[in-house]
Amino acid sequence: MQWMGGRRGGGVEDRRGLGGAKIAGGGIGTLALALIGYFVFGIDPQLTTQVVNQYGPAEQGKAGTPADQAGQFVDVISANINDVWSTRLDGYRPPRVVLYEQGTSTGCGYGQAAMGPFYCPPDATIYLDLSFWREMETRLGASGAEFARAYVIAHEFGHHVQRLTGATNKVEEAQRRAGGRSEANQYSVALELQADCYAGVWAANASAASNGKVTLEPGDLEEGLKTARAIGDDALQRKSQGHVVPENFTHGSSEQRMRWLRRGFESRDPGQCDTFSAL
Repeated sequence: MQWMGGRRGGGVEDRRGLGGAKIAGGGIGTLALALIGYFVFGIDPQLTTQVVNQYGPAEQGKAGTPADQAGQFVDVISANINDVWSTRLDGYRPPRVVLYEQGTSTGCGYGQAAMGPFYCPPDATIYLDLSFWREMETRLGASGAEFARAYVIAHEFGHHVQRLTGATNKVEEAQRRAGGRSEANQYSVALELQADCYAGVWAANASAASNGKVTLEPGDLEEGLKTARAIGDDALQRKSQGHVVPENFTHGSSEQRMRWLRRGFESRDPGQCDTFSAL
């Protein structure tokens, strides 16, 4: 993936180095595998305080463009995703993006790295602890390619798009009316798969939005699909508990995540990302 020289200005706030709270139980390696099946690539904000019932003081980092390469990558990719959605969604308003380490205060409670990347609707902010990339690659078997990492970011932007279109509120209302956990999970899965599809839509339109400054290279989509396969609910359940329980899915199976990422990429059209029609 080519991104160097791309436009910066993705609304990134850098809180790294502010001394976030340490994760209970010995660090991200211990807790990540226990929680990642539920929270990877998107977290239900209503569950945040159930997972971490502690709150840290409100902290504020440096707004603007991070200086290190990893932060610059997030900044360029975020700016490019905003450019794409500005042409695809009337009234699009960019979210904030916060980089942090270990833990940080959010509009959804106190967030920790073990939750994985997540989008918080109340404050319209994407929260990223970049150590998750390492966990994703070394422990879950996901790709280490830059496009796979961009897929992580684009998926979270997809949740922001869902907030703007009203899909998030509709799903929350449907989950409240649902008769049981399995039925409620179906809506969660549909929301997550749509965010995967939206990530594919972004990838297909990235180059046009940046005059070629952000472009995919041969093999990038395959690396993204490898990651989608690695973080499917069935793959994560096999890794964590040795067997698959479909009624507990929250993000979709490996096959579903791969299929919807590819659908968004091949169609280039967010209108083709209706994951709710089968419910």
